[in-house]
Order: sequence, then structure tokens, then C-alpha cells
Amino acid sequence: MSEQLERTILVAGTGPAGLAAALALAAAGREVVLAGPPPALEDRRTTALMHPSVRFLEELGLAEALRAHAAPLSTMRIVDATTRLIRSPAVTFRAAEIGEEAFGFNIPNAALNRALAERARAEPGIRWHECMVEHWQLDAASVTAKLADATTVRALLAVAADGRNSPAREAAGIATRTRPLPQSALVLNFGHTRHHGFTSTEFHTEHGPCTQVPLPGGFRSSLVWVMQPADAETLKTLDETALSERLERQLQSILGRVAVEPGCQVYPLSTALPARFAARRIALVGEAAHVFPPITAQGLNLGLRDVAELARIVHAHGQDPGAPAALERYDARRRPDITARSRVVNLFNASLLTSLLPAQLARSAGLGLLDSMPLLRGFFMREGMRPGSGLAALLPPFDRRS
Repeated sequence: MSEQLERTILVAGTGPAGLAAALALAAAGREVVLAGPPPALEDRRTTALMHPSVRFLEELGLAEALRAHAAPLSTMRIVDATTRLIRSPAVTFRAAEIGEEAFGFNIPNAALNRALAERARAEPGIRWHECMVEHWQLDAASVTAKLADATTVRALLAVAADGRNSPAREAAGIATRTRPLPQSALVLNFGHTRHHGFTSTEFHTEHGPCTQVPLPGGFRSSLVWVMQPADAETLKTLDETALSERLERQLQSILGRVAVEPGCQVYPLSTALPARFAARRIALVGEAAHVFPPITAQGLNLGLRDVAELARIVHAHGQDPGAPAALERYDARRRPDITARSRVVNLFNASLLTSLLPAQLARSAGLGLLDSMPLLRGFFMREGMRPGSGLAALLPPFDRRS
């Protein structure tokens, strides 16, 4: 069976970024072929979506489905839980300081995946083949993909949303710097006896952050605990009572007694940064475009900005969205944001792992300035939500009439 769809865009990958890309491009009036299996609904992780990401998903028709499962993030706190000689002061970021009720919402990945998948199935502009791309063929005029169900799709543009080991990225010949990290993330949900106050607390340890993020209801939270791989595997084997006791000590009992829920998972960590973000009629989004540790809630927020920018590029290059000029523009528009966020997150993670005194001093000084300077703290809060908004808040208003 063969589909010759000259104005079609192929989206490879059915994670959150791929599903969002399919919906955004269909909303822009394109015919979309989506290739990938149904998304995993057993994922125990959650995603902290900042307000711009939430608004973007709401524009795609997911408002009601997401709000039912979301907990607002009104406060974010960093606590130095290391035992090193130089320790940093605790820093608290409150959304109210920048005139917001919350920075965004924390949403379970399973609920997010389900809502995106249901919306994609209901969208008439999306033709979903629940299988992977088996073979890519690229030329100057189009990209052709052979799917595992024997369908052949020809398109002017393909969106690589097929993960950190992206076959589409490899087919495009895009070189990528990858590096495994000496860390794994233990992921779980847990109940607690004290109300979380819609506050997320990130405890920094010598092996990475241990981050608690609120879930709806006030007395449940999600956890991403970054540690050495062997330690993660050991904790995963503990019974729920022993793991609950260990977690309560790590959280310094700020939430009272805790009770770990069944189903903890372990994910090895790595970093990846491609040399380009588009080439040969393939554009990268999500983890095909950037991989870094789960710090400061940047991952999917960055991926959704990829999708939003790509949709704008497609609209501006309606006749041929995969043309070299379109892909060069996409690469140029995404490069500053992706490169800057990746470097900052990787540098921050490295500062936790190193025992060098100068690095400890620099990290302590930086967090100390954030704690003592509201203007600087506001800048970083705004930048964390929306690139460029922190600087815009510091500059005087621009009068277009002048």
C-alpha cells in the first residue's frame, strides 16, 4: 500500500512532543501522518509544565483533560542537602513575586499521554499508523518513509520526535554529541501526612537532585530522585515500608510521614545535543533535539517550544515547509534556546557532582545572590517560564509611537 501525499507532513514518534507536533500541524491545516505505537500509560513520571506550555496545549484542545489531573506549582524551593564543606543557602521562588498565581502545573505523564492520544485520534487531519518507521529515503524534493505496516509515506517534511536515539535524526546525517551520566533517576509517587502547599522542593545531594513535586489533592507528591545507578537499583528492591522510611529521611520530614506507592521505576540518565536541529527535510523536536538531566523542569517545556516554533515555520513556508530555507530558519530560531538551556542544566548538574572547592564556592555564591536579590530572582523565574521574558521585565517599556 502506498500513500503519495505531496502536502503531507510525517511525524515520527508518539511521545508527548510527537503527539503535540501532530496536533499543532493539523491545526495549521496540514495533512499529518503520525507513525508510532500508542503512548505508554504506565509511566510513573510527571511533567511540570510552565504556563506558556499549558496555554499552548490548551490551544490544541486539551484544557479540560489536563486541568482535571494537574496540581498548580505556586512555589519552588532549592535546599542544599549535601554534606560538603561549603553549603548553599536555601532559595525559595514564589510565583506571586512575579505577579503569577502559579508557575504552571504538574501533570502525571500517563494522564498527559492519554489526553494527547485521545485528542490525536479525534483529529480528522491526522492519520495515525500505530507502528514505527522501518526505512528512510531522503532526496532534495521529499522524504519517503516505509512503515512497519508496509505503508509508504512521501512527504515534504518529516518531524523527528522519535526520542533520544532518533532513527530519523540518524537518517538525516545529523551528528550528535551524546554522553552517559553516572546517574539514574528513581521515579515514584508517594502520600504524606502534611499538605504540600503546592510547593516543589529540590534537595541537592552529591549525586544529583531529589525533587518532590505536588500532585492534586494536597497529600500526594511525585518524586524524581537522581543518584548513582547502583543505589537506585538497590532502593528499587526495598519493600514499600523501608523505602518510605528512607525517603522521609531524605526529605527531612518536611511533609511528615510518607508512604511510597507501588510501582517505582529507574531511568538511566544521559545528555545529547545534535550539531543541527534540522537537515534534509527532517526537523528535530523533543528528545531527538535535546537530552539533559531532569533539573529545573525544562525538558518537555523546551520540546513544546520546538513544536510551536516548527508550526510557525511551516505556516510561513506553506508551499514547501521542508525546503532548505525553512529548515535553516528553524535551526537558527531554536539554537539559542536549546543550547543555552542544555548548557545551564548540564553545568548545574556537574556542580553537584564535583568535589572541587572552587565549584562549590561558585555554586554557593550564585544561589546566595538569588536568595538575597529579588530582582535577580525575578529575572530567573521569568526566564524559566518563557525565554526572553526576564530581560524584557528589566527593560523600560518600548513606545511604538516614538
